[in-house]
This record gives sequence, structure tokens and C-alpha cells, in this order.
Amino acid sequence: MFNAIGWDDIKNFETMAQPIIAKIEHAHASHEIPLHTHPKGQLILALHGYVTCEVSAKMWMVPTHSAIWIPAQKVHSNRASDNAQLCHLFIDSSKNGMPLNTCTLAITPLVKELMCELAGHNQHYTLNSKTARLAQVLFDQLIEMPVQPLDFVLSKNEVIQTMSDQLINKPNNRKTLPQWAKQFALTERTLARLIKKETGMTFGKWRTQLHIITALKALSDKQSVQQVSELLGYESVSAFITMFKKVMKKSPMKYMSDLNQLSP
Repeated sequence: MFNAIGWDDIKNFETMAQPIIAKIEHAHASHEIPLHTHPKGQLILALHGYVTCEVSAKMWMVPTHSAIWIPAQKVHSNRASDNAQLCHLFIDSSKNGMPLNTCTLAITPLVKELMCELAGHNQHYTLNSKTARLAQVLFDQLIEMPVQPLDFVLSKNEVIQTMSDQLINKPNNRKTLPQWAKQFALTERTLARLIKKETGMTFGKWRTQLHIITALKALSDKQSVQQVSELLGYESVSAFITMFKKVMKKSPMKYMSDLNQLSP
């Protein structure tokens, strides 16, 4: 069994000399950790609920049984959902093989179990101990985990920031690119170029990324596929399912069903 910890405990664990540290956190109420950094790389696995992080002008979503990887010294903030259960893994930068940039990773049942198992051990382990060997097996598996497309690019540009704020606060906003351009007194072509420059994506793909994040939050909160479709302003459930499958390679029901089978 693992012991639940708080944020103050995490700040203590991350500075320990051991190259890999694992601990479980229970978020009893929705809370936000303001901008901060860690001396080690941080992996956050959502065992229950979800967490969103802002890193390098992007918003990242971590639904249940996915994890966000944040390299050492990266400035970031994160917010956990009500009653979320998170597993934190801190990895020393001397351990080569983890991604060089922030990303969301799919996590297999084996890696999840190894993380939870390591979290139940005394973290003051010696480098030739059973716990150290467990940590190394975990690391060897972890560096093979695939990246998932669960990020929404933010921007300090006033126009893009206004758009993202409105889209986040009102997910069913279905304004077309010409309508957005009219709002900002820009030509459609100028706005399209600005979005591409600031986000690296077309307007359609950029908004779709936010819809995926919003959908996963809602599905994690036990909302039905129809409710999520309405939340995002889709004209039909089938249109929402088609969008979801295109990005996540599974239907919403299949995706959540697979996650539930992995639940501890």
C-alpha cells in the first residue's frame, strides 16, 4: 500500500539523492499549484480523475491512465480535478532516455503497476537495493511509452489569447474562421496565418485539440457521450464520435472502456 502525500511532501521528495522517486498524491478538492519548477524531471500519472498543466505556452491534459512528462527546470503550473489521485515520479536528469520536451505519454498497465509499487517502497533506498532494481525496471519500460496528442497551444498574442480564453470558457463556441476574423477586424487570411504562426496548427486542428481535452475531462467526470457532444456544440453525436476517433483512434466509449479496465 502507498501513503498519500501533500504538496509540501512532494517538494521534499523531489530533492532526494535517489535518481527515481515515486509518491502518490490525493487531491481532496480541485486545486491549482502555481508556476514552479522541479530539479528533477516530473511525470504525473492520473490514477483517478485528471490534471491539466500549463507548460511552455501550452495547456496539457492528463486523463486517467495517461501521464504528462515535464523535463527538469521547466516552469509550469497544474490543476487537479476534485478527488483526483495522482502518482508523481521524479527522475534525475542523469537518466537518459526520457523525452527532451514536455509531452503526454500513454501508460500501460505494467508501467502503472510498477509506479504504484515503487511508490509503496521507502524512497531512501540504496543504489544496489531491491527498490533500486525496481526503479530501473520501471525506467526501462517507461522510455518505451508512446506520446499522445493531448496538448492545446496557448499564446501571449492578444488575439490568440482572446480566442483561447473564449473557447476554453465556452466549449460550444462554433464560430467559423471568417466570424473570428470579423470580430478582430482582420481578414480571414491574416487570422489564419496568425493562428498558424502562434500555434503551429490550422484553426480547425487547434480547436479540435481543445475539444479532445474538454471531452476527456467531461468523460472522466462520467458525462455521457451525448452530453459531451452537446457541451462541445456538435450538431450530432456521430459528428463528435467521428472527430474523437480521428484523433484518439478509438470511439469515446471504447477509449473510456479501455481506461476503466485499467482502473486499480
